[in-house]
Amino acid sequence: MQPLRQILGAASGSDKVIALAEGDDPRVVEAALMIRDEAVARVLLVGDPVKIADHLAAHNTTPQAVAGSIDIHDPDDTPHFEEFRDTLVTLRAHKGMTPEKASTEVRNRLTYAALLVQTGRAHGTVGGAVETTSDTVRTALQIIGKAPEAAMVSSFFFMLYCKEHHTVKGAHIFADCGLVVDPDANEMAEIARASAASYRALTGETPRVAMLSFSTAGSADHPKVSKVVAATHLAKVADPELIIDGELQFDAAFVPEVAASKASKSALGGAANVFVFPSLNAGNLGYKIAQRVGGATAVGPVLQGLAKPANDLSRGCSAEDILHMVAVTVAQSDALDRSENASGVSA
Repeated sequence: MQPLRQILGAASGSDKVIALAEGDDPRVVEAALMIRDEAVARVLLVGDPVKIADHLAAHNTTPQAVAGSIDIHDPDDTPHFEEFRDTLVTLRAHKGMTPEKASTEVRNRLTYAALLVQTGRAHGTVGGAVETTSDTVRTALQIIGKAPEAAMVSSFFFMLYCKEHHTVKGAHIFADCGLVVDPDANEMAEIARASAASYRALTGETPRVAMLSFSTAGSADHPKVSKVVAATHLAKVADPELIIDGELQFDAAFVPEVAASKASKSALGGAANVFVFPSLNAGNLGYKIAQRVGGATAVGPVLQGLAKPANDLSRGCSAEDILHMVAVTVAQSDALDRSENASGVSA
């Protein structure tokens, strides 16, 4: 699976610290050991230390033996309690957060993991192996928050085509398949630009963005088509260097022969690698069809537009899925460092 091997290889030897919010789940503990073995990141396991020790014992190791590469944080017994409580009050006072409420919230594992990132003790967090997507995303938005330069927070799936039957090998991004339900033209344009930046950060390759619709180059006249046309124009105006086209049907964005007949003037030529769907309905269906029928590997939903990386997992995830998501989270953190250094901001 070459694209993931690239990301894992790039993360190898990383000094990034990633907080895993459900650290006492056996899959998360197994993933932490894989992350250690691959040297992808340093891990903070958030959870019940007794359960974590039991899961480590099942792999013939102990908390003491893995200390330094895997550390354990118990939200119910933490030296950071007062700092985290006060931080939470400061962040959420406008929403009625009090010290009493914060004292309870700090013990929530998603909240605790996000506070590790907010206070600089971790570079990113990953959750969702047990908790719901809505809880995972809401906690990240409330505590880590939106990046100052981002217009919005959205999500994408990193879609990998590496099997023998795949005629096109490599990695694509599908967005937004997990968060923004019905983006307007401005929001769709922002999702396109953010997804292009994410593709470049994860692969090092030039993004080629297709704005998807049921129409190609004016083949249908409908307000939903007009939205995609407007979004494409807005994205081009905001970033004239971006290789983008729309509105396009999926086959006209993906198959060169179809592009030649349906969209002969398209700059993409049927070789798009970032696909922006017009709604969550379309995007969610699209990625699941590609995954379940087409055999693509789907990593995500990956969040973009946050101040620091925080990502969600499927509750049916495997230890290997968690490893992959941590590698993606490290890549996001590295990209953030490069952006801050380029703008003269201290990381």
